[in-house]
Amino acid sequence: MKTEQALFANDTFYLTFTSKNFEAMDRLWAIEHPILCIHPGWPALTERKDVMESWKRILENPGQPGMDFYNASALVVGNIVIVTCYEELSDSIMVATNAFIEERGEIKLFHHQAGPCTQPPRPISAQTNVTL
Repeated sequence: MKTEQALFANDTFYLTFTSKNFEAMDRLWAIEHPILCIHPGWPALTERKDVMESWKRILENPGQPGMDFYNASALVVGNIVIVTCYEELSDSIMVATNAFIEERGEIKLFHHQAGPCTQPPRPISAQTNVTL
C-alpha cells in the first residue's frame, strides 16, 4: 500500500464522519483483520459489532459537533500505514492515529484512537490541512 492511498482513506474517514454516513463508515472498517477503536473517554473496543455500534451512536447523535482535521502524516510499517493527524472540534483538539491495511485490494481502517492534545501544532500548510 502506498502512503497516498492511506492518506486518501484517512480523508475518506473524516468525510464519512462529517457527513454522518454510517453505511460508508461500516464499509471503511476492516472485516478480515482484527480491529481496535478507542474514542476519547471510552474503553477499548475490539469487536467489530461494538466498534460499529459506537460509530452508529456517534453519527446518529444530533448534538455531535462537526470536525476539521489537519497535519495528516503517514508512517509505513510493513504492510500497514499509520496516519497521525489532529482533530479540531469546537472546543478542543485531539491527536489521532488511524491505521490502514489492505483487504482484497481495498484499503481498510483497522485502528482508530483519539485523545486530547493540550499543545497542538499549527496546521503546516494548505496541502496538509483538510477542512470538511
